[in-house]
Amino acid sequence: MLQTMPAPLPSSTTDAASKPILQLVGVRKVFGGFAAVEGIDLDVREGEFLTIVGPSGSGKTTLLRMLAGMDTPSEGNITLHGELINDVPPNKRPTCLVFQSLALFPHKSVGENIAFPLKVKGVDPAARKARALELMKIVRLPDNYHDKNVMKCSGGERQRVALARALAYDPEVLFFDEPLSAIDYKLKKTLEKELKDLHRETGKTFIYITHSLEEAMVMSDRIGVMRAGRLVQVGTPEEIYSAPVDRFVSEFVGEVNTLKMTRGPDGAWSSPDVPGRFVLGRPKDGAALSEAFVVVRPEYMRFLGPSESADNRLEGTVYNEYSLGSRIQYQVRVGEKVMLVELSRARALSPGADPNVVIGWDAADAFTLGG
Repeated sequence: MLQTMPAPLPSSTTDAASKPILQLVGVRKVFGGFAAVEGIDLDVREGEFLTIVGPSGSGKTTLLRMLAGMDTPSEGNITLHGELINDVPPNKRPTCLVFQSLALFPHKSVGENIAFPLKVKGVDPAARKARALELMKIVRLPDNYHDKNVMKCSGGERQRVALARALAYDPEVLFFDEPLSAIDYKLKKTLEKELKDLHRETGKTFIYITHSLEEAMVMSDRIGVMRAGRLVQVGTPEEIYSAPVDRFVSEFVGEVNTLKMTRGPDGAWSSPDVPGRFVLGRPKDGAALSEAFVVVRPEYMRFLGPSESADNRLEGTVYNEYSLGSRIQYQVRVGEKVMLVELSRARALSPGADPNVVIGWDAADAFTLGG
């Protein structure tokens, strides 16, 4: 008997009280003498959209393969609803993985691809077709695509077929291995929104792997940032962007201005990168530092007129500008250092303005991070 789709969630499921569906404790994966994943502790909340991001080689795909049952941890435990699943194979787990390659059957129709899991379960043909059509509606494929060969579909349509087929398994957890990496930008933006809608409509737990921070920021309830096999920080998109725990996270999550700082005997801060004395905010952990990095996002930098003030000021020269749609980004040379200033078009510099400028920022708008 076919199961109906769960009712839509009434609200986002990122409540701290939400019980974990997946738990990882001390999970490591070693290949030869190389630790690809090193000591991961993580609770995945039921019904959340969790995205793991990181540069190439950070361990995110290896982590996903262990969660999906394709690899076994070298150490540590993975539990699903409190039951140990370290050695449970993928086909025995209530999970499904959407591959980057999609892994569709090229000789089958859209409907046959979607209904394949139901055929394996022995569901009769009429019920398979009805369910395939239902899932096609969910992923916004027209009914007349049911008998269309899947290889005659566009890239975006094949992405939708793969999603519908994954849902046909009726999994509790869906894993995604960079499914949008080969899609053009405009279609990618459409599919990001549709994935987020699909997550809310189905109530499933989504665990998504990508190297694209932009994808993660758009879709996720929480983001985990990986580096060298470890989860450096896990938090909401706002926490990751506005309160990075270290320089690596701050620089990975968007463009930043970074200045090295040294505290002198009189307690004043100076920088070997640019001239001047600076006012820094207290580090998040409250540590008393003698050396630090101050990190300022371009949107918190501003041009200062003769009567305008800021905690920190630098004199420089505008030498380039870039249109970012609704915003303009300026590159300002301060000695050998390049600083970025990003403004809305309404606040952009006038054409032909003097390239010699004063830029500034307030201490409260920057991060002070240990070296």
